[in-house]
Amino acid sequence: MVWPMRIHHLDCGSMCPVGGRFFFGAPDPSIPREFVCHCLLIETEQGLVLVDSGLGLADVHGGLGRLGAVFMASCRARLLESETAVRQVEGLGFKASDVRHIVVTHLDLDHAGGIPDFPNARVHIYRPEHTVAVRSREPRYVRSQFADADFELYDPVGEPWFGFSCVRALRGLPPEILIVPMVGHSPGHAAIAVEGPEGWLLHCGDAYFHRGEARPEEGPVPGGIKLFQAVIQHSGSARKANQARIRALAADHAAEVTVFCAHDIAEFRRQLG
Repeated sequence: MVWPMRIHHLDCGSMCPVGGRFFFGAPDPSIPREFVCHCLLIETEQGLVLVDSGLGLADVHGGLGRLGAVFMASCRARLLESETAVRQVEGLGFKASDVRHIVVTHLDLDHAGGIPDFPNARVHIYRPEHTVAVRSREPRYVRSQFADADFELYDPVGEPWFGFSCVRALRGLPPEILIVPMVGHSPGHAAIAVEGPEGWLLHCGDAYFHRGEARPEEGPVPGGIKLFQAVIQHSGSARKANQARIRALAADHAAEVTVFCAHDIAEFRRQLG
């Protein structure tokens, strides 16, 4: 059969944090020492669907004043208009209005920045993440990124899926796109599962940051990444429990499910082929 969905992998925000081995481990000349904002663009019969949105036009042009000194100093985002989701969507021959849905893993500023560039899109998210983000004064959230968004909120209830519980389909979207609760990094963090022609993709967002956390044979995990996760986490016990589930999934169902996170450039390049 002809598969009804086409999936594009996009980098919607390159970052070059200071730290060397602290964040990237021993130098590997084949892998740039930078992070990406790995997003998905999915062509469906219901229109285009974005999974995460990276940094948007207002972020690129607002820079320090919009994103804050902590993010800009620590992450050193490149802030390229060409990397925004809307410009990449246009580069593929679509219009911003063709994006009808955005499914976000969470509302941290490097995941939610592109939301304002797609005013016709409905934004799907877990209710606990939305509740905290709209009230929070933490620098991880930039409320102007999602203040005018049309949200579709979900409670963490559903059915089992490859060892995860409370997994569910999304309203108005194909059954091949699922939201998977993965609390820990943030209060309502989710992973997004997408069934494609070669099996399932599981976009884990910031549930982990380095490929070695999902597949230990690709480690070790740099100390800077371990420290960063511990500092910014909402719940360390939940985060570690979900990472253990991710490792089990990657080990036991590698032929059925491809696991990747939002920021590992090696995983991103792997998906580009």
